[in-house]
Amino acid sequence: PRADVITGVIKANIPSRIAFQVASKIDSRVILDENGADRLLGQGDMLYLPPSASRLIRAQGVLVTDDEIRRLVEFVSAQSPPAFDPEMQEKLQSVAPPEEEVTEEDEELVEKCLEIIRQEKRASTSLLQRRLRLGYTRAARIVDILEQRGILGPGEGAKPREILVDLDAAV
Repeated sequence: PRADVITGVIKANIPSRIAFQVASKIDSRVILDENGADRLLGQGDMLYLPPSASRLIRAQGVLVTDDEIRRLVEFVSAQSPPAFDPEMQEKLQSVAPPEEEVTEEDEELVEKCLEIIRQEKRASTSLLQRRLRLGYTRAARIVDILEQRGILGPGEGAKPREILVDLDAAV
């Protein structure tokens, strides 16, 4: 953190603060207005400044690894099969958008887009805009088509879309 980025106005609007291990006393003062975060041990060791207190509280945050999360999900999934509410499924299917009609010209463009996605190993509207010199609307429409076909996952803001199929195996 830098003092010119985290200004006093910003800090005044954040009543409580948490700091994990930082590199220097200056970084600690930027976050907490006190030294201390530079001496933390890492691995979830933190300093907490609640809005109602004037002293820092040392706390331990939980460190959950990706492997632990995966094992927990597998354990819970193995306990029983998923239970779906048939009524809810019907509602979801009835409001699903109909698949757009794709012209032959669009189909050629879809193939070009798939080749770019295969090469780049990522997929986004902006990538297709740049590489194929497309406008936003057209590139977004192609991405929507690929999502409807189950090739790309749903959009998550500015992040690239998840590629759901192995495009190299499809060649």
